[in-house]
Amino acid sequence: MSSVPFPFSAVVGQDNLRLALLLNAVSPAVGGVLVRGEKGTAKSTAVRALSALLPQVDVVPGCRFSCAPTAPDPACPDGPHEPGTGTDRPARMVELPVGASEDRLVGALDIERALAEGVKAFEPGLLADAHRGILYVDEVNLLHDHLIDLLLDAAAMGASYVEREGVSVRHAARFLLVGTMNPEEGELRPQLLDRFGLTVEVAASREPEQRVEVVRRRLAYEDDPAGFAARWAGDESEVRARVVAARALLPQVRLGDTALLQIAATCAGFEVDGMRADIVMARTATALAAWAGRTSVLKEDVRQAALLALPHRRRRNPFDAPGLDEDKLDEILNGFPDEEPEPEPEPEGPDDGGDGGGPDGDGGGVPPQGGGPETGHAPEETAAPEDAAPEPQPSAPQGGAGPAEQAAVGAAEPFRTKMLSVPGLGEGAAGRRSRARTAHGRTTGAQRPRGQLTKLHLAATVHAAAPHQKARGRSGRGLVVRRDDLRQATREGREGNLVLFCVDASGSMAARQRMGAVKGAVLSLLLDAYQRRDKVGLITFRGADAELALPPTSSVDAAAARLEKLPTGGRTPLGPGLLKAHEVLRIERLRDPSRRPLLVVVTDGRATSAGAVGGDPRELSGRSARLLAAEGIASVVVDCESGPVRLGLAGALAADLGAPAVTLDGLRADSLAGLVKNVRTAVTRETPRRAA
Repeated sequence: MSSVPFPFSAVVGQDNLRLALLLNAVSPAVGGVLVRGEKGTAKSTAVRALSALLPQVDVVPGCRFSCAPTAPDPACPDGPHEPGTGTDRPARMVELPVGASEDRLVGALDIERALAEGVKAFEPGLLADAHRGILYVDEVNLLHDHLIDLLLDAAAMGASYVEREGVSVRHAARFLLVGTMNPEEGELRPQLLDRFGLTVEVAASREPEQRVEVVRRRLAYEDDPAGFAARWAGDESEVRARVVAARALLPQVRLGDTALLQIAATCAGFEVDGMRADIVMARTATALAAWAGRTSVLKEDVRQAALLALPHRRRRNPFDAPGLDEDKLDEILNGFPDEEPEPEPEPEGPDDGGDGGGPDGDGGGVPPQGGGPETGHAPEETAAPEDAAPEPQPSAPQGGAGPAEQAAVGAAEPFRTKMLSVPGLGEGAAGRRSRARTAHGRTTGAQRPRGQLTKLHLAATVHAAAPHQKARGRSGRGLVVRRDDLRQATREGREGNLVLFCVDASGSMAARQRMGAVKGAVLSLLLDAYQRRDKVGLITFRGADAELALPPTSSVDAAAARLEKLPTGGRTPLGPGLLKAHEVLRIERLRDPSRRPLLVVVTDGRATSAGAVGGDPRELSGRSARLLAAEGIASVVVDCESGPVRLGLAGALAADLGAPAVTLDGLRADSLAGLVKNVRTAVTRETPRRAA
C-alpha cells in the first residue's frame, strides 16, 4: 500500500459523499459521517484522503493527548500545561480496527504499578490519538458492542475515562467520527446510528464513461503515486484553501427564524425521534452556507441538510430501507416564504474555491471532476459480497408429482418474540442471546491471567499477595504485589449465536394463508436476531433438493429479502433439507468454532422426496434429524400443520432432533419463547404440565 494517499479532489463522482465529508471539515460540530454502500465505491479512499484537507493542529509540545496550547485540558494526564506557544502538526486520521481490544481503544493502565507504587502509568489509546482529528471505523457495523459503548460515551462527553479498581484516568477525546459499512453485512445499533451527524448512500456509477475514468485514474495512481498526487496538488490546494475560508466565515453565518422553522417543520413532518436531528440540520445548513461563501442560510441549504441528516433517523425497524421522500420534503419547505438573503461579503481565499457549482447551483458543491489530470478514486473490487447468494431459482416438481409452483406470497405482520437461547455456557462473540464467558458482564470468579491483564479481581489479588508480605519485607501501609499475585476477573455475559432457518417451501406449505403466516413468524425471529446481534442463515427445501438461499451473515435485511421472494410448490425433501443444515453448520464450525448454532426448522413434518440421496423419504428425514441431535445441535421445530386432521409428523421430527415443537398458532400468541427459552430443556418442562 502506497504511503502517498489518493488525492481527495481526484475522486470521480460521489458528490454527496465528498460534500458530507467537506461539511464536517468546515464544521466538526456537524457530528461525523456514516457512509453506506456496496464494495468498490471509494468509501475508504475518500475518507482517508480527507485528512490532507484539514487545517494544521496547534498542540502543546510533547503532550500525548494533543492539548491546545491556548486552552490546555486541566485534567490532561501529561499536564498541567501552562498556556503558551505550541507547535503545528497535520491533523490525524486514526483507524479503529474492527477486532481491536478495549485497551487499544481507550488506553491501558499498569495495574501492578498502580497497586504497588500508587502511580498512574497510563498508555494512551486510539481515542487519545484521534483527539482533534478523525476517528475512522471501516466496517463499523461489525464493531463489537463493548467498543460501540465506549465510542458512544466518548462521543457524548467529549472525554474518555479509563478505570481499573478505583484508579482512573480521564482525557479529552473530541473527534470527527467517520464510519463506512456495507449494509448487506448487517446494520448498526440505533444508538450508534444516531450519533453520526450525516449519512450518505453510495453506489458505483452505471455510466460507462465515468467507469472508464475511474479505472484510468486508478491505474495512473498505482503506476506512480507520487507523480499522480503532484498532478493534483493544485486542486488539493484550492479545496484546502476553501475549507479554511469557510471555517473563518462560519461564525458570521446567520441562521434566521425562517430557516429554524423550516428545520423544525421538516423534522416534525418526517416524525424523527428526539431533537438531535434538528440540531444537526441547523449545523449542517450553516456549514453549507459557509461553504458556499454566504452569511445567511437559504431554503436550499435546509433542503440539502435534510437529505444528509434525516435518512438514517427515520428507520423504525431493520427491514426499513433508509431514505427520504423528496416530494414530501419539497411540500414541507414550500409552505415557507424564502428568506431574504443579506448582502454577502467578499469571501476569503479563492473566488470560487475551484468549485463549479454546488447542490443548489450556488457554489456550494464539491471539487470539480473535469479538466484535471487523469487520476481518480481507488475502487475496491465490485464483486458480489461474500455473504450474498444468488437468488433461488424455482425447481420443477419431480416426475410431474406434487403441487405446481406458486408465486411468492407476502409475509404477515411481524410481531415481537421472547428470547430463544442455546443451553450451556459459550465463549462466542459478544451479543444478547445465550449465556457466555465474556469480557463484560457480572463477575463470577477469578483466575490467573492468560497474557495481558485486562480486568483485575482485586479481592483475589489481595488474597494471593497477603501470605507473602512478611517474606517480601513489607514496611508501611503499601501492599507488596508481584505479577504472580495478579488475578483476572472471569465474567459472564451474553453471546450472539448463529440462527440457521431451515424453511419448508414445498407444495404442502403452499396455501397462501399458511405461507404468509410462516413468513411473518420467521420475519419476527429475524427481527429478534437483529436485536440480539446474531448471524443468520436461510436454507429452503422444495421439489428435488434443498439449497442454501443465504449463507450465514450478519445481515438480517438480506435474509428478509430472500424470504419475501421465496416461491412454493413441489415435493417435500425434508431429509435433504436437514442434511444441508448439517453441512452448513459443519463448515461454519470450522470458520467460527466459538459461535454456537441454533437450528430453527419450519415445516409441517411431511417428507415426500429423498432427492438425490434416494431411499425412503421419511426414513431419511429421521436419520438426518438424529445425526443433528447426536452432534449436540440445539434445535426447535415450528409445526406448520393446520386443519382439523393432524398427523403429528412435526412432533415426531422434533423427537428425533431432541428439540421442542411449537405450533404455528402458538407463534402468534407470543408463546414461542416460553416453550423454547432453553431449547434443550423445554420438552421436559412440558411433561409435568401435560400430566397435570
